[in-house]
Amino acid sequence: MARDVLRFPFRATRTRILGHLHSRREGPTSALTHAPHPYSRALGLVAVVVLGAWLGLLVVGSVKTPVGPMDTRMTLRPSLTGGTKINVSPLGALEMKTHTAPIRLDVDVDQLDPVRSTALVEHPERLSGLQAEVTHDVADGTTELAVRSCVAVVSGATALGLAVYRRPRRALAAGGLALTLLAASGVGAYATWNPKSVLEPKFSGLLSSAPQVVGSARSIVTDFDVYQKELARLVTNVTKLYDATSTLPTYQPDPATLRVLHVSDIHLNPASWHIIGSLVEQYGIDVIIDSGDTMDHGASAENTFLDPIADLGVPYVWVRGNHDSEITQKYLQRMKNVRVLDDGRAVTVAGLRVAGTGDPQFTPDRSTEVGGDPAERMAGIQLASALRDQEAAGTPVHIAVAHNPVAARETDGLVPLALSGHVHHRETEVMAHGTRLKIEGSTGGGGLRAVQNDEPEKVRTSVLYLDRTTKRLQAWDEITLGGLGLTTAEVSRHLPKEAGTPGASPSPSPSTSPGTSPDTSPDSSPSPNPSGGEGLAGPFPGARTGPASRTPPDAPVPAPAPAP
Repeated sequence: MARDVLRFPFRATRTRILGHLHSRREGPTSALTHAPHPYSRALGLVAVVVLGAWLGLLVVGSVKTPVGPMDTRMTLRPSLTGGTKINVSPLGALEMKTHTAPIRLDVDVDQLDPVRSTALVEHPERLSGLQAEVTHDVADGTTELAVRSCVAVVSGATALGLAVYRRPRRALAAGGLALTLLAASGVGAYATWNPKSVLEPKFSGLLSSAPQVVGSARSIVTDFDVYQKELARLVTNVTKLYDATSTLPTYQPDPATLRVLHVSDIHLNPASWHIIGSLVEQYGIDVIIDSGDTMDHGASAENTFLDPIADLGVPYVWVRGNHDSEITQKYLQRMKNVRVLDDGRAVTVAGLRVAGTGDPQFTPDRSTEVGGDPAERMAGIQLASALRDQEAAGTPVHIAVAHNPVAARETDGLVPLALSGHVHHRETEVMAHGTRLKIEGSTGGGGLRAVQNDEPEKVRTSVLYLDRTTKRLQAWDEITLGGLGLTTAEVSRHLPKEAGTPGASPSPSPSTSPGTSPDTSPDSSPSPNPSGGEGLAGPFPGARTGPASRTPPDAPVPAPAPAP
């Protein structure tokens, strides 16, 4: 009996060993039959980890942090090249090759805090410590971002792993691998960190002119005293702007208000498309009206310059200028979002009825004799006749467009608003029979020909606010940007004044509405009654049905400059 008891443990041990050896002989065959390939399983796990980590960063992987007087949002994003991207909406972005790793740091500048800006203005001595403050803010922001990113990638990968594999152990493995990958990326970024990358940033959008405007970062470092004074002046001006705009009795457009962007005389300036695209997004533009001279020579080789129009995302109404050829017009007619107006043709866009005519003269063609103002007046008379036909047909026109102001003047009394360009400076007036004539400056800053001038020509465009029901002009913003090599930017809001009794001719008045100022550039002078206008409802004052009158010899609009 005792011998059997002593033998029992040895028998049990031998049985377990034999069973284990048997399972090793039988196990691999069973595993090869039912388990997936190790490489496929590994790739699937990596895909789950990467996708889950990206979703985690996308949902909770960003932090809001102040950097000096600015409010910013920092985010880590997967990337093949790494680096840092700073977005300054709506001006554009700058990119720096700060590191080489599969993660990129995105910094979005949300706004300039007026409180902190005011503190800097009131205590200029704080500017000396601004660099240290910014460095401290960035360090705090990146530390918080690192912690939040770790939590984000682990949570995202674990959650997705649990949803895919339905096994807690696999899900935890996915979260651990995600954390390992993020840590390895951080080590790679630290190992390849290049502090000199700030000296060679890549600009995009409106900031693409920053190297010419600001100069290189190296010169800013070497001339920091000068830069510090300029920074103080900039912060002072921005603070004054915040204070002024918070107290001005300005017009506040209703969300349902029609917003029309008036551009003219782009003259092959590619920067204009960046400006126009930014304004379309920033102001919520419904329609763009281009009063001509988009080109310079009208040759077919220039046609590709027009391609960005198709990407603006809103209807683009266009009339031919004296630098636009029939070739240009046919090319634009093939674009889906472009409405070409000629010979008095009228179209309805966003509920707005617009009619226009192309310029009768193509001045780059030296083989054709230029007709001058008589040809422009005849084109205007034909446009006026078309406007009367539209009125008789029960489809009255709200805006008439002609490139040359001489032609646009012939529509006086037939429409509430007429738009033109050509003279490369901005003027606004209410004509004798009540039609408001708005002459836009060059949205292209005169194009390449501007380098021939002693001073750079400014970039000008306007945003028109119209009542969606009556289609009457309620207000307009005049936007003026510094031309080649200049850094100025001005936005002034104008309100139309009541014209008194219906039918009365407006009297000249050099004043403008509060917070606005007339265009005082060297090539422009304030027009008579720049803010005068019709009432905001009902038939516009002085509406006439008789023949179109010719421009009086003492008209306030100067004669158009001769075409080069």
